[in-house]
Amino acid sequence: MRKFKQAFLASVLASSMVVTPVFADDVSNLQNSKNAAQSEVNSLQSELQTLIEKMSKLEDDLVSTGQQITQAQDDLTVAKEKEHQQYEDMKKRIKYMYEEGNSTAIETLISAENFSDLLNKAEYVQNVHSYDRKQLQEYIDTKQQIADLKAQLEEDQANLESMQSDYEAEQTMLSNTLESKKEEVADLDQQLQAAVAAAEAKRQAEEAAKAAKAAESTKSNSTVASTSNSGSQTVGNTTNNNGNNNTTVTPSAPSTPSTPSTPTVTPDTSNNNSSSDNGGSTYGNGSAILSAAAAYLGVPYVWGGTSGSGVDCSGLVYLAHQACGIPITRNSYSQGSGGQAVSDPQPGDVVCYGGHVGIYAGGGQMIHAPQPGEVVCYTSVNYAYHWYRRYW
Repeated sequence: MRKFKQAFLASVLASSMVVTPVFADDVSNLQNSKNAAQSEVNSLQSELQTLIEKMSKLEDDLVSTGQQITQAQDDLTVAKEKEHQQYEDMKKRIKYMYEEGNSTAIETLISAENFSDLLNKAEYVQNVHSYDRKQLQEYIDTKQQIADLKAQLEEDQANLESMQSDYEAEQTMLSNTLESKKEEVADLDQQLQAAVAAAEAKRQAEEAAKAAKAAESTKSNSTVASTSNSGSQTVGNTTNNNGNNNTTVTPSAPSTPSTPSTPTVTPDTSNNNSSSDNGGSTYGNGSAILSAAAAYLGVPYVWGGTSGSGVDCSGLVYLAHQACGIPITRNSYSQGSGGQAVSDPQPGDVVCYGGHVGIYAGGGQMIHAPQPGEVVCYTSVNYAYHWYRRYW
């Protein structure tokens, strides 16, 4: 009987040793899959950050180019005015010398006192004409140079805008891939936690079974020994050689497997500050910012513009805050990462997404400078991925 029980116990233990490595392999495989997916997430985040830095630099170039185009346009206007003025002045001199009196130039020459004086006066008349022609040609050349520069800058701007469009498309693709990969990591993490919990439960169950079998074996051995002892009349009791002391051996009850606690994964919220605390500021500041932005409604979009003649998206945000004495950066990417993150936007907060910014107006609306060819206007905040920053 004892041999049979021992053989049975050995069989149970051997079976448990086969099952446990299976769970360990599942956990290991899931951990490896999660590590690989997390590595891809890290790589995608690094790639996205590099792209955002390029887009930020590109925006600076677009702003600078837009400002140069605006300056070139102003210079071209001045050059045209100078050309026109020079032309009018030359016409007056010609009219005075020829239309008002054809003899003026001739009289100047005839009135010469000697040949040397004649040559000097002839040279003077010639110089007057040469000066007029030279000045006029200089202004014409200057105007042409400015026009050529403006055309080149506009071509550069078109190329930069094309690059920006490509970057934005790449950013969208990377962002979507990144979100998908993050979801994969989260799913694998849940599977891993479940596998770890199952493996722990299995381990505890195996230990409980081992303890129960060991207790049963001890009880069986004790019973056999008690039966073979002629000095004992109590089954389950053992006596010493003198028969003086009886000790009752009670097998321990198998322990109940405890339910393992499932590890809690706390999501990273370092970039999503949901606090509605505005640092003690009042709504009046946000209202003033909104009013300042509304003053530019209808103003055309101009790259690098920061005036009533034209603004770009970050320029509008910059001007609205500047009007309220609130310092803020000029670049939309830095505007989207500065200030204080909020999840309960109030009018006057900055609406940010993928290289574009505006001023939140409340009710799901914002004021922004959309893109070249359009004007500052209200629009719905209906973009898939956006966030809010507060500077007031």
